[in-house]
Amino acid sequence: MSFNQKRLLTSVFSTISSPLVCVLASAGMLSVLSVLSACGSGTGTTSTAASTDVTAQVSSATMTFGVSAPTTEIPLVTVSPTFHVAPVILVAPSDVDVVNPVASARLVPSQQAIPSEFQGLSTRGLTLSTLQSVHSARLLSAQSVNTGAVTPKVSSSFATTYTPAQIRAAYGLPSLPASFTGLSAAQAAQLGAGQTIYIVDAQSDPNVVAELTAFNQKFGLPACTVKTIATNASLPLSAPSVSSCDFSIVYSTPAAGMTSTAPAYNSGWATEITLDVQWAHATAPLARIVLIESADASNTGLIGAINLANKMGPGVVSMSFGGVEGSWTASVDSAFSNAQMTYLAATGDNGAGVSWPSVSSRVLAIGGTSLTYNGGTRSEAIWSGTGGGVSAYTPTPAYQNNAVPGMGTPTNRTVADVSFNADPSTGQYVAVINQGSSSVGWLSAGGTSLATPQWAGIIAVANALRVQSSKALLGAPHTVLYQQISTVPGAYASSFADIKQGNDGSCAACSAKTGYDFPAGLGTPNVTNLLTALAGSGAVSAPVVNGASVSGQVGTPLSFTVSASSPNPLSFSLSGAPSGLSINSTGIVTWAMPVAGTYTVTVTATDAKANLSGKGVYVVTIAAPVPPVVTGANVSGKVGTALSFTASINDSNPYTVSLSGAPSGMTINSAGVVSWATPVLGTYSVTVTATDSKTGLSGKGVYVVTIAMQPAPVVSGGSISGTVGTSLSFAVSVANSNPLTYTLSGAPSGLTISTGGIVTWAKPVVGTYNVTVIVKDTKTGLSGQGIYTIVISAVAPVGPVITAPAMTGVAGKAMSGTISVTDTGATGISISISGVPLGMTLMPGSATGISLVASWSNPVTGTYTLKVTVTDNLGRTATVSVPVTITAH
Repeated sequence: MSFNQKRLLTSVFSTISSPLVCVLASAGMLSVLSVLSACGSGTGTTSTAASTDVTAQVSSATMTFGVSAPTTEIPLVTVSPTFHVAPVILVAPSDVDVVNPVASARLVPSQQAIPSEFQGLSTRGLTLSTLQSVHSARLLSAQSVNTGAVTPKVSSSFATTYTPAQIRAAYGLPSLPASFTGLSAAQAAQLGAGQTIYIVDAQSDPNVVAELTAFNQKFGLPACTVKTIATNASLPLSAPSVSSCDFSIVYSTPAAGMTSTAPAYNSGWATEITLDVQWAHATAPLARIVLIESADASNTGLIGAINLANKMGPGVVSMSFGGVEGSWTASVDSAFSNAQMTYLAATGDNGAGVSWPSVSSRVLAIGGTSLTYNGGTRSEAIWSGTGGGVSAYTPTPAYQNNAVPGMGTPTNRTVADVSFNADPSTGQYVAVINQGSSSVGWLSAGGTSLATPQWAGIIAVANALRVQSSKALLGAPHTVLYQQISTVPGAYASSFADIKQGNDGSCAACSAKTGYDFPAGLGTPNVTNLLTALAGSGAVSAPVVNGASVSGQVGTPLSFTVSASSPNPLSFSLSGAPSGLSINSTGIVTWAMPVAGTYTVTVTATDAKANLSGKGVYVVTIAAPVPPVVTGANVSGKVGTALSFTASINDSNPYTVSLSGAPSGMTINSAGVVSWATPVLGTYSVTVTATDSKTGLSGKGVYVVTIAMQPAPVVSGGSISGTVGTSLSFAVSVANSNPLTYTLSGAPSGLTISTGGIVTWAKPVVGTYNVTVIVKDTKTGLSGQGIYTIVISAVAPVGPVITAPAMTGVAGKAMSGTISVTDTGATGISISISGVPLGMTLMPGSATGISLVASWSNPVTGTYTLKVTVTDNLGRTATVSVPVTITAH
């Protein structure tokens, strides 16, 4: 998360300058402008983004929600979002997760080289549209303007990008099921079902639904049903679904109301919005998401949006924005006082420092790390851009005391509390669609606003698990995290990875250390164990066994693996199993000799530590054996040409094959390949029989083989030009598949033809000659002939002539040009072109003679020269240089 530097006019504090912060000062009174900025994936301009995650109601009882009115002492300040994106437009992710949402979990992450012209860019301020338009020094310079704040650059020449499955595997989130339908209540709770996530942001992203759809489809995540919330809807909202995801968008007012007027579009906020929505959903895929969009990025507008979330229902509020803290922040702290809500905020993306609202003692402050995950192990270091430090105004909360490892005795509230991956160089996929477009682009996003909605999703899942145990929602989780987890060595080591490397600045407290530190807080979550702790009193859920339908066949051994999940080792047993069906210690079911029938088998998985059991039903259907399927066909051949084709046979077991009704000389081998070395004229109905080697069952298919006479050779005549004194040579064009012999009729003296059909004349004589070429098929004895008109001129033709006008275009707009070649007297030419810029293609045209069309769909500013060289079959050469000029406008 990024926030603007502050200018506070006071006799006590030193001045920190920033061109985007306004300060109002009058005699005896200081008024601080709250400047907000989105934290997590964005531009270098100042901004505000709030994403809120709210979990569902525990019961249907009527609840009252407190709403704080924005203080009138805080001036209205509108800013633009700042976020972090690796400077590269990603190749679309692999489709490996489309069918199986966990397929990429154990794979190494994608790495893509960062183009050289982007390597100097600050990661702050990059959107898809910006990256697409960077083509000049002016734009590059604009990206590197010094804002007076820390501006992390991409940390390597490659962008490493993680999928949702890889992030879930790296941090130990519950594994996604193969299907999101038919889940048990316990399974659905592990995916956040029954909870609501409110994403609070400024301005609007008109493509957020299409972007989420593309993200879900690419990574096999469940789709969200889009539902409208009326501006006069009764609040709080009704409880969300406990089995599916719903998605709604509302537009807030500063007074915590709803309006039908959509906010204005902003590409930076649009990127922040889609980032928040996609990764909150990726973390809690069955939670309801309500996107609340404020008309502007002012502090009053965003406080109004937070208060609207408070009115809508209990749960989690994630805020990916930040602003300069001050004495004023205490006056708006009541916005975070609802006991049934958990509030989270990014700590910032400018290095060491604190910001509002993460500095509030009622808000869980989320810091950022750089993640390394190779499909099996995870390691992390402090991300250099993450925020963290000691508040100048907020008193030390009771949960931050010297009992916390590494905490010491803080003088005031310290942040961060916890952390998650945030480095754009170790980013996560985000689908983005530019305004007015339908094309999906992919970015590698980072920032503490990437970390914040994912922590909100974790809290939403914890709340769903608590509801399963009839416990109240977490509300403020600080006491549990600090006092019930971090102060117990075993619980701390189990629930958190303590980050001990890296720093976010040069100050003494800016570096990672054992236990609590400012940049990473308590560390990053080991989610499976953390969820157990957050679910209450160390409660352990019974193993979840996912039943399924399994198919097999008589005579073919059956094997499948039971789908069961538990944090502890499991043992397995079967009930209702037919004789011979067994299960081993790892949950693999086998049956060496299946018997036809349908069997309902119950698999029981027992937690070896907690002694809790879970059951799942597998319906095993064993089908009777089926004979091989032989698919007949029509096959054509020619007399005198060897025939070969492969019979189409489908069988799951080994089989033998045989022929019946075959003509003499036709055979079939064990692989089903039918051969006939010397086919005879006629039509034959040949039956191929395949016999299953295990079951003895047979299948048959009829192949109708038609052998036709070979056609006579077809000789394509033509016109040939030559010059006195220049030897003549050309090849006769013949359509025929068998060996041929060649003779000439009507040839002038000295004109000969070789056994390969090459006509030569060493010393042509002026004149016009009609020469007949006679070609005979050596196998069929059939002959064909063609006439070549040979014209010998006294004067040589002029040679190749290249016509190629200069080409011009505008960067980013498709352009084309034509290169034409004529050559009187030539029968063949070769063309070579050098200096072709990357992206330009050359395709044959349709003009007289030879023509090439040069096309460039996305030209780049510059001046290029195409060198065109043409050589004809008479050895004559011509060269032309074609200038190509691409201007910026």
